[in-house]
Amino acid sequence: MSWHDNYVHALRISKGEYGAGELELDIDHITEWCNSQEGFQFRIVPATLAFREVTSLRISLDYATPTAALGPFSIASIEREKQPRERYVAQVWRILINWPNGKIEFESTGFVQRGVGESVLSKEQWLTPAQRGNRA
Repeated sequence: MSWHDNYVHALRISKGEYGAGELELDIDHITEWCNSQEGFQFRIVPATLAFREVTSLRISLDYATPTAALGPFSIASIEREKQPRERYVAQVWRILINWPNGKIEFESTGFVQRGVGESVLSKEQWLTPAQRGNRA
């Protein structure tokens, strides 16, 4: 799956068991990049991307240095790697941010993504609140 240029409208952290929690991102998931005579268009579905059993969460978003306007941030990529720990092997996730500069890092056992609305064909890489069903 690719999350390149997916906009994040909301971030939610939910408490779980034994110190782990859930990290949810409300995103505009681009399912298709369409090249037409009028230029690029994007098929976008509002979606929730939820990571399970999250620990060791670090969030770094820098809106101050570039004096960026506050608004939804955009994902560059999501990476995953296994790293040995003292008693287990962790799945470490990195969500690299396009704009503004930043990243989100954490350990998680996996993710679930579900669409929460109808797909929209857009000239922009994001949806308006009305297109998202006023979710965010």
